[in-house]
Formats: sequence, structure tokens, C-alpha cells
Amino acid sequence: MNVNDLEKREEAFPIYIGYDDREADAAAVCRHSLIRHSTQPLFITDLLQEKLRYTGLYRRKFHESGGQKFDDIDGKPFSTAFSFTRFLVPAMQQYKGWALFCDCDMLFRDDLRKIIDAADERYAVMVVKHLHNPTEGLKMDGQLQERYHRKNWSSFVLWNCAHPANMNLTVDAVNTESGGWLHAFSWLKDDEIGGLPEQWNWLEGWSGPMIDPANVHFTRGTPDMEGYRNIPYADEYRAELALVEAAK
Repeated sequence: MNVNDLEKREEAFPIYIGYDDREADAAAVCRHSLIRHSTQPLFITDLLQEKLRYTGLYRRKFHESGGQKFDDIDGKPFSTAFSFTRFLVPAMQQYKGWALFCDCDMLFRDDLRKIIDAADERYAVMVVKHLHNPTEGLKMDGQLQERYHRKNWSSFVLWNCAHPANMNLTVDAVNTESGGWLHAFSWLKDDEIGGLPEQWNWLEGWSGPMIDPANVHFTRGTPDMEGYRNIPYADEYRAELALVEAAK
């Protein structure tokens, strides 16, 4: 390891957490667990849709019906305020360096430095390549459970923002392409998408119990939501939330 590598390891690594007002506690748990376990300095930013709209980076239109949001571009339902804003990360990084995006409904149980050290310049993104085909019709607080190509790949993304292929993910593309195009990483070739171990995006209710999660993703609903209070790792989630409350 040379001097430049050592300096890079000590730089604050950019993390973008998807934020939704309905999941403020989940975002706090995610942020706290990231920091508590990481030996790498982190620079964490909440992806606030209102702020991104104000700056002009985000302008997708949507409508609501019966408490469900629908994207006006493709007419498909979506469940969170960060469903599409996550794809702005390379632009927000000015297409430089590496960054991580994660959904807010995650509980980290291991050192993120292990993933940062695994970053491979060959790839434009690195993700857990789930074959996720949920059987439930609803999730969270009654939101529609959509099925789509490469579902949940985009919930935990190690972005190589400087990769030439990511130059095709422009701000205009994020605001005009369909949700399916974005979540399937359709601007990339298959060999530009690197794989990560499933333990780093362990899907509650889907991933196998033989895997010891480094990061629990409460993709169906967090343990403070009705119907999900006794799911695996719910006690750890509540313990982390208690640490957040104690620190206030």
C-alpha cells in the first residue's frame, strides 16, 4: 500500500442515505449504526427531495391516489421520496471518486471499511445482485410491493462516480427516463456492474438465515411499523434507536 492509498483510507467517505419523512427514525438508526461500526471517517448526506427540487437537480412529477404515489413518466407506483433521487449521486459528486448510496431502512452491523476497501475501478457500480421476487402485494405502511427487473439492486450501491459509463447517467436522464430503466442500471453494460456479498444487503423476509448480515435491510417494513415488530433483528434495531435517543 502506497502513501496515496493510506491518505485515501483516511478521507471522509461520502455516504448518501435515502430520506423520507415517514422513516425519520429509520434514517437515524441507519446513520448511527453506520458511524458506530465504521473505522473509516464518513461524510453522510440525507437525500432530501425538497432540497433537490429547490436546487433544480430533481424535477420528476408525480401524483397521489389513495395514499399511493405514482410516477407521471411511466405511471408506475413508487413508495419513497428517494425512489429516484438516489440516481443523482454521481452528478452530486461531480462525477468524481467513489460514494455509497443506501436506503434508510438499514441497520449496519459491521465496518463499512470492508466494502470501501473492496471498491474495484473496473466497475461503474457494485451491488448485491439479488434475485428478489417478493410474493407480498403490500409493504411498509400499505404501499404497493412492485416487482421489477433487478429489484433491490439499487437499494445499496457503491458508486464509482468517475467511471466513464456513468457519464450517461445525466441529471436529465434521472428526470426523464422510466423508473424501470433507472433501477435496472440500463445505462450500463452487464460487465460494468460488479457484485458484492449478500451479507451487505441482507433482505429481511427474503435472504437466507445462514447468512450473518453485515447490513440488515428491512425492505418490507421497519420494526416500528405494525406487522413487523417481531421480525429478525428487530431487537437490535430498537437497541440502536435507543442509542440514538440517548444521544440527543
